Amino acid sequence: MWKGRFAQETSALVQRYGESVSFDWRLYAHDIAGSIAHSKGLLKAGILTAEEQQQIEKGLLGIRADIENGEFEFKEALEDVHMNIEAELTRRIGPAGAKLHTARSRNDQVATDARLYCRSSIDTIMKLVRAMQAALVECAERGGDTVMPGYTHLQRGQPVFFAHHLLAYVEMLERDTSRLADCRQRLNVMPLGSGALAGSTIILDREYVASLLGFDGVTQNSMDAVSDRDFVAEFLFTISMIGVHLSRLSEDVILWASAEFAFVTLSDAHTTGSSLMPQKKNPDVAELTRGKSARLIGNLMSLLALIKGLPMTYNRDLQEDKEPLFDSIDTISAALEVFAEMVSGMDVNRARTEAAAADPMLLATDLADYLVNRGVPFRQAHEVIGKLVAHSIAERKPFGDMSLEEFQGFSQAFKADVMSCLNVKTAMEARKGIGAPSPQNVRDRLAHWRDVLSSC
Repeated sequence: MWKGRFAQETSALVQRYGESVSFDWRLYAHDIAGSIAHSKGLLKAGILTAEEQQQIEKGLLGIRADIENGEFEFKEALEDVHMNIEAELTRRIGPAGAKLHTARSRNDQVATDARLYCRSSIDTIMKLVRAMQAALVECAERGGDTVMPGYTHLQRGQPVFFAHHLLAYVEMLERDTSRLADCRQRLNVMPLGSGALAGSTIILDREYVASLLGFDGVTQNSMDAVSDRDFVAEFLFTISMIGVHLSRLSEDVILWASAEFAFVTLSDAHTTGSSLMPQKKNPDVAELTRGKSARLIGNLMSLLALIKGLPMTYNRDLQEDKEPLFDSIDTISAALEVFAEMVSGMDVNRARTEAAAADPMLLATDLADYLVNRGVPFRQAHEVIGKLVAHSIAERKPFGDMSLEEFQGFSQAFKADVMSCLNVKTAMEARKGIGAPSPQNVRDRLAHWRDVLSSC
């Protein structure tokens, strides 16, 4: 493609191997925005006349319209989105178009485009995360005061409200929005003006150009600016973390929707049947989301492996950052959108969850607390209740069917009021500590999230 230094044309095979326009065309809107801002910087520096800048801006806006209307042909021979747009601009407006690349390189150009693209994508993903949180809150509210077992090691542990369980994921997603916001802040500095690696002797007002593009500032080291892809790695990590959180929720939903649990019912619109077994109702949305989290993690690993051994500054390897980036953005966006829709159609089966929560063993810890409140050291109380559990299992006699004398056979600290510990409603009311699932705490947290999400 390049004339001057080279006596031979680039091999067609090399062109096919090296082209990136087949995927980086997605940067077109940000590339054009960056070029328009750069042209205004050139105007301010006296490199362009006002007429030339207007020609460039009008030409670029025309190209953007053609791309959006599907009327622009990207050419593989021009390698990437940047050269395709610049070549077409020069074809349309003549010499003024050839001046546009003054004081910039494709190295700082693509770094700027990538930051603009990531910034825009973060804003979109944050909205989708908020919508997912809203779906979880709405489902939690529909669940009302439904009680279910909480699990550790996938063994029944203690009773919790269904709403409290769903709100755990709302908290996870809130951390994800915070990470997205942090990532956005760090990437929002402009590398344009760094040139190929050492800036340019033609001095532009970088702060002015940055303000036109909505950047908070400009990069301070030209070598770092053109080779930095930390912001992509950080973004891919945050996307991966969202994917991991959705995968954990997927696992819960898959278990809950099984006949063995039957804690929730998924809508027909968000499940599939079997090609052989007519009774099946498969939780495919959750299973696919659990699977796609592996893809998101793989994209992050791909990017980290890509940049770990690169010498300063720009290397062509960095072209390979786009496909994992684009794929992760597409994947998490689709996952958040479809998962929110599935949760909105998910119903809790109160009879099944409360039957499971009626397991008296769920209140074993409450019995230990009862003893502690009567002066028994916790480790001793733990041992007493362990023996009581073994007795209950051996005699096939639930706690609620035992006499006071039986309880006192394990500890004289048990009194007649011990039976109050064996009521799930009473047990839930007692969980008043910050973050614990008392009815009032759960109501307050639901109200908190309604307020937060209504203002987003």
